[in-house]
Amino acid sequence: MNGRNASSLARTSKASCSSSSSRRRRRTTRTNVRCKAKDYPKPNLDVTSNENYQRAKQLSGKLSKNYSGKNKEKSVIVIGGGLAGLSTGKYLTDLGYSVKVVERLKILGGKVSAWQDKDGDWIETGLHIFFGAYPNMMNLFKELNIEDRLQWKKHTMCFAMQDYPGEFTEFWFPENVPAPFNMAAAILQNDKMLSWEEKIKTGVPLLPMLIGGQEYIDAQDELSVSEWMKKNGMPERVSEELFIAMGKALDFIDSDKLSMTVILTAMNRFINETDGSKTAFLDGNQPDRLCKPMKEYIEGNNENGTKGEVIVGMPLREIMIDEASNEVIGVRVGEGDEIMTADMYVSAMSVDALKLYLPTAWKTMPFFKQLDELSGVPVINVHLWFDRKLRPYDGLVFSRSTLLSVYADMSECCKEYENKEKTMLELVFAPCDAQSGAEVNWIKKSDEEIVAATMLELERLFPDEIKNANLLKSAVVKTPRSVYRAIPGRNKFRPSQSTPIRNFTLAGDFTSQKYLGSMEGAILSGKLASEVVDDRLNSSRETFSIPPKEVHESVLLRST
Repeated sequence: MNGRNASSLARTSKASCSSSSSRRRRRTTRTNVRCKAKDYPKPNLDVTSNENYQRAKQLSGKLSKNYSGKNKEKSVIVIGGGLAGLSTGKYLTDLGYSVKVVERLKILGGKVSAWQDKDGDWIETGLHIFFGAYPNMMNLFKELNIEDRLQWKKHTMCFAMQDYPGEFTEFWFPENVPAPFNMAAAILQNDKMLSWEEKIKTGVPLLPMLIGGQEYIDAQDELSVSEWMKKNGMPERVSEELFIAMGKALDFIDSDKLSMTVILTAMNRFINETDGSKTAFLDGNQPDRLCKPMKEYIEGNNENGTKGEVIVGMPLREIMIDEASNEVIGVRVGEGDEIMTADMYVSAMSVDALKLYLPTAWKTMPFFKQLDELSGVPVINVHLWFDRKLRPYDGLVFSRSTLLSVYADMSECCKEYENKEKTMLELVFAPCDAQSGAEVNWIKKSDEEIVAATMLELERLFPDEIKNANLLKSAVVKTPRSVYRAIPGRNKFRPSQSTPIRNFTLAGDFTSQKYLGSMEGAILSGKLASEVVDDRLNSSRETFSIPPKEVHESVLLRST
């Protein structure tokens, strides 16, 4: 798709796009949010009041402290080279084990992978934003000595105005004001989205979350966002103005189908951590700027000189088990069906891939049977290159669109992609199927139809600028199975990293950890899996000191 007038392309599209019907308020003065590209100082997350950061730091320290030179005699195979697999490999390296990470694709990263097109432009699997509320990820950047690769943006949340095309509004978090007062100030000072009455009716139902913490948040998993709002008397417009946008950004699902635990988890971090909602972009492509340092660390660039191996283009064929003990005796990999063996094995595959490769004898075990309740959600990442600047903004924007979740002008946000004359938008297209709330099964549509529908949405975001802009090219990346689908009631089925199989451990954002399906969840799952591996390789006990999580009774009943 080259050199076509963007406005013309959108108008001639036959793609059907439904528009939201929000209650309109009296029109205010036009708000054009513009931002000159500028990086902001790295927030000081390593403070005693930031309990989550300190907890993540302590876990990293514990794993490093448990290093033993004798561990190099013990081997671990990690299946999957995404963030969960690389995280597992990194922290097992800290412990001193001989690690081998095998990835089926020829590139690392999994859900954060990227590659170059014929023009040398990077095509990314997804638009990845780093939050201050990602304590394990922030510790990882520090441990790898790559903190300078994060480009921190101004502390604000930017939303497109649903009723007024071309207008945006921001929630500004004042500097040097601690949590939770900085978020309170951001919400109270914004008069474009919620009335004072709506703000009060929003705040009161959130008090139990502030008092009950994670226990309260976890208990809301059986309710969808809409069910929770109705139960707590929260105005419907709060969902229209905030929660729909947040839900689509966090898990690519409409709020009426999304577990309220997802929204509360994010809000709890944003409210209680001063820089929790502050965002950063990686300064370049993920394979080079994030995955490569992790690979090099595993392969010997670490203070202990522990040397492992990261192998790409090596797909898993079979998990081989001993029929008597059910323990893993090897994995069959690669085109030549090579057999690799180790003392311990870690699956860092997605839940959908794991289910495909489970040995038959394991599938009836309640622990693995619960995986039937989990599946990945589809998402589409759209890249659009324009011949001019549309409206420069250096940060993440919630589009508030029926079809689009969030977007960013990567020619402004990322140093490697910087362009002073042209625009490169990266947009998250979600939801993509009926189960996630879409009226059209977009994941099955052609790239041309998806781009045309996206262009129609851009007419609302940039009604003036889009008229004369020419779309130079586009790229569409479809991920049919992304993070696990966080519909109500899924948390009780998420497995622990510890499994009933003595020499088999799980990693992945679908496993049990409080950061749900996210980059942070993937990194944390790798740390927790490493902790399990270390416990089992250094224990002569028949029982595990880190036992598997109990399986929900509903699964046990089906398994009998």
